[in-house]
Amino acid sequence: PYNFIRLELGQESAKDTTLNNRYTCAATTFAEWRKNGVLRQDIAPDFYLYQQLFTHNNQSYTRTSLLARVRLEPWSAKVVLPHEYTMTKPKDDRLQLLRACATNFSPLMSMYEDPQGRMRRLLSTYAADAEVQFTDEVNEGHRLQPITDPAQVVLFQDFFAERQLYIADGHHRYETALNYREEIRELRRHINDDDAVNFVLMALIDVDDPGLLVLPTHRLLFGLSSEALGSLNSQQLAQYFTVQQLDTTMKSDAMLAVLASSGEKQPSLVVVTRDQNWLLLLNELGRRRMMESGHSTAWNELDVAVAHTLVLEALLGIRAEDVTSGTYIRYTRDAEQALEVVRSGDAQAALLLNATRVRQICEVAQAEDRMPQKSTYFYPKLMSGLVMNPLW
Repeated sequence: PYNFIRLELGQESAKDTTLNNRYTCAATTFAEWRKNGVLRQDIAPDFYLYQQLFTHNNQSYTRTSLLARVRLEPWSAKVVLPHEYTMTKPKDDRLQLLRACATNFSPLMSMYEDPQGRMRRLLSTYAADAEVQFTDEVNEGHRLQPITDPAQVVLFQDFFAERQLYIADGHHRYETALNYREEIRELRRHINDDDAVNFVLMALIDVDDPGLLVLPTHRLLFGLSSEALGSLNSQQLAQYFTVQQLDTTMKSDAMLAVLASSGEKQPSLVVVTRDQNWLLLLNELGRRRMMESGHSTAWNELDVAVAHTLVLEALLGIRAEDVTSGTYIRYTRDAEQALEVVRSGDAQAALLLNATRVRQICEVAQAEDRMPQKSTYFYPKLMSGLVMNPLW
């Protein structure tokens, strides 16, 4: 009965009305939980140390973040930097929930740079004896520790006062928070600097945190004309890439290992068709073509940008609006699945990509550029509902 999904993502019904829908139901449930003591509001404003313990590819990781209210700034202020564009529909959904409940139910994931390790040392003193510790249904561990010491709070505030922040995951929620603040400002005519609507809940993570894991998202291609599909041949690909043929029996793990090694030297990707596999390394002509993209140098160096510009657009004729609408492209994070659906004939081709590196994300954001759709996937997601931020 107290599953957090009732607040964050309630069920839609054909009987929904403007006065009775999943947003109003979330608001009613939220009020009941507060009234009945299911949820408790801390007396003093705190920071919270939050750690996630998880495994990926048989390797163990711990990701450390600091949960905090962060002052909202427009993108133009360049205090908080984005790396991707947003879409209207998800923002409309989040705005309706925010209007109904006036609470951030889950934190945005943001990154900061700490080359001297100051914050790392401050947080390490709290990690061992976290007040809340549990393991979830997928066997990931969670630790949560409130930090209330006034002296420490001041140290944290001073540290972040001079830090650039980069949105990792949560662009839609950040822009929704900005839009909600403007609505409240219009309603009240004036809001104070310390008003709750001037802030948004974030999980702040060091860019060098060993648990800050970004996974690749591979592209599956469907519905291409025979002419377009025919352009995926070694001769056409050689216009922009050094082409290395890969054995068609190669397993996905081996393919990704070859791709990762190549990606350390230059932008690379693997193209998989039913009959052929190629490793593509950007050549000099390809670099010159990327320089004509109208984007920043940082953007032009992204494997995913090279794949979209030179393969999807230049060779296959897939336009940006086709990418947005999903006309020809679907996505998977499972490389083995990508190979299977191509070899079975369910998909016409696949583009296997390296993960975007964290530093690349920061560089694109600093250049005031935006990455192609589905360029980053931070794993795992932050757990919703551990800490909430009321906006009243």
